[in-house]
This record gives sequence, structure tokens and C-alpha cells, in this order.
Amino acid sequence: MLDSPAVKSPSGPLRRLIGLLWVIVIAIVLAFGYFASSLCITFLLAGFLAVLIDPIPTALERWHVARSLSSALLVVSGVVGVGVLVYGSYGKASELVDRIPEYAARIRDGIRPLSQNIEKMQKGAGSFTPDPSPKKIPEVRISQAPNWPTYLIRGVGSVWGAVIIAGVVPFLMFFMLVRKAQISSWLSNTFGQSADIPQFIERLTQLVRGFIVGNVIIGSIMAGITVAVLLGLKMQGAVALGIASGILNLVPFVGALLAAVLPLMAATLQFYSAGPFIVILLTTTSLHLISANFLIPKLIGSRVNIGPVAAMMGLMFWGWLWGVMGLLLAVPLTAVVKLIADCHPSLVHISNLLAETPRSVPNWAQAGHATVTRAIQILPEGWHWREKH
Repeated sequence: MLDSPAVKSPSGPLRRLIGLLWVIVIAIVLAFGYFASSLCITFLLAGFLAVLIDPIPTALERWHVARSLSSALLVVSGVVGVGVLVYGSYGKASELVDRIPEYAARIRDGIRPLSQNIEKMQKGAGSFTPDPSPKKIPEVRISQAPNWPTYLIRGVGSVWGAVIIAGVVPFLMFFMLVRKAQISSWLSNTFGQSADIPQFIERLTQLVRGFIVGNVIIGSIMAGITVAVLLGLKMQGAVALGIASGILNLVPFVGALLAAVLPLMAATLQFYSAGPFIVILLTTTSLHLISANFLIPKLIGSRVNIGPVAAMMGLMFWGWLWGVMGLLLAVPLTAVVKLIADCHPSLVHISNLLAETPRSVPNWAQAGHATVTRAIQILPEGWHWREKH
């Protein structure tokens, strides 16, 4: 028997008090994540990127290359590469912004016949209406700016907040790479009695790399197909537009819309028939549906092992918490929550709630917390990681 007289289950009032404390703790964590979003996003981005490139300094250590030197070179190379990419994209973005009035003029010209027909219908309907009511005092309406820019920058605070995050992330990456052994030792000393930390780190590494590499592969496929379609339409700037459209198509929910906007805007200055517009819209929409229903479950879903309902709820929750950044990080963050639940048998129900294929719950794991804690100490090391989940 695992239970003993020395370990008693908590009484009813004590259980309710513990439940209330957990509610308070969860509320505090949510409030911290909401109000300190820029801090949380900075650490998460740095951690994900450090896990992604960690195999390189680890491999170079075998060739007697100092980990600090290889990490510094990797971080500096990454910063320079991102800077070159941003600088190269700045000209294209400026050109796009400068041509927005031209796009607007073309759109107005295109919808002018429809607007004229609507005006005629309004005039015709006005001739059948009775005399207008007495004049009323004119209303003054104050136009407010749309709130979608606020949603876009939620999580990073402001433009300067995004700049600060971009400047801090490389330094955090460097220190995480250099102090990998110390971080692993701290995790083992803190949580080693209730979880298999080496296996957790290995699973987390596989999850992050699988998610990022899978998105790179899917984005490259969609970008290549989009570029081929635009080249077939003989559109100017087909390569840049196709790559941007393929990357934007990775965004959940609104990816198809974002991926279609850029090439459709460019098409308004080059085409006068509806055929190219229909081809572009069908291409971006089809690619989004194929990637969401076939490519992502095949290349990414098998690695993160979260169900479609859990993924959808994760997108809604993280999107509410951190806006667009939350949407982009929703799948790996939800998978990390499941991974943490996998570490302890008392959280197996949460793990099954998020999993694609739930696992069976042992009878002893349904016992109290004290019983579970005692059972972990006598079970073989890493037992719960070898189970199918």
C-alpha cells in the first residue's frame, strides 16, 4: 500500500482552501502575463531561439571550440542577417506605402460604376418617399481611429517596445546558450524529485525545433508555389510578392487574407480583367487550406501532439493575451503547457485534455497528491516518458 497513517489526505475545508489558493495563483500568473507581456515575450523568444541553435555550439564543443565563442559568433551572425533582411525589405515596404494612393485611385475607378448605380437607386427611392420630417439639429460625430493597430502591437507595448525586445533577445540568447549547464542543473535540483528534467529538456528541444523547422518547410513550399503562379501571370515583382505571401500564409485564421492582400494590390496596377485576381485569390486560399488541414498536421502536429480543439482554444487564448504575437506563438506555447502536464501524473487529465491521442490513467494516479508524490520516488526513472502519449 502506498498510503500510510503518516500521510493523511487533506480535510474538506483544507481542500477548498488549497483550491482557492490555486485560483489566486492562476489569476496572478494571468495578470502578470497580460501586464508584463513584453517581458514574457522577450524571454520566450530568446528561449525558443536558443533551443533552436543549441546543437551548433554543442557540436563545436566536441571540436574544442569554446561554447562562449561559438555562441557569440552565432548570435552576431543572426543579428547581422536579420539587419540585412530588414534593410533590404525597407525599400520594398517604402515603395508599397508610397503607391497606396495609386492603389486607392484604381480601386475607386473600379467600383465607380457600382457606386453610380447605387446613387441612382437612392434617388429613385427618394422620389417615392413622403416629405421629409422637420430639420433636426445636425449631429457632430467624432471619428475615432480604428483599434486594430493596438491589437497588432499588443504584447510588445509600442514601436519602441518592439525595438527594445529586438535588442534584448540576442543578449538573452547568448547567456542562455553559454549557461546551458547551469540552467539544466538548476531545473534538476528544483524539480528533479517530481519530474524527469533531462527527458523534459529533450522533449522541449524536439518540440521547438520541429515547430520552427516544420513552419520553414511549409512556408517555403507555399512561397515557391505562389512565386510560380505570379510568374505565370507575368506579374512584376513576382518573386518578392510570392515570398511575402507564402510567409504571411502561415499566420493562423487570417493567413489567407494577409497572403492575398499584397499580390492583389500589386495586380490592381497591372491587370484590367478579373482573371488574374481570381487566380491569385484561389491560390492563396487553397494553399492556406491545404497547409492547415494536411501539411501542418503532418509536419508539425505529430511533433507537438496537441489536438485540433486544444490548438484552436490555444490560438484564441494566446491571441487574446498577446495579440498577433500570441497567435504566432500559440501552438508551441500550448504544446509546452501539455509538456509540463506530462511531467507529473497528477496532471495527466490536463495532458489528456490537450493531447491528440489521450493516454490511459493508472488507478493509483487518481489518488491524492501525497500518494502520487510518494509513488514517483519508488517508480523507475523516466517511467512516465516511456508511456505512449
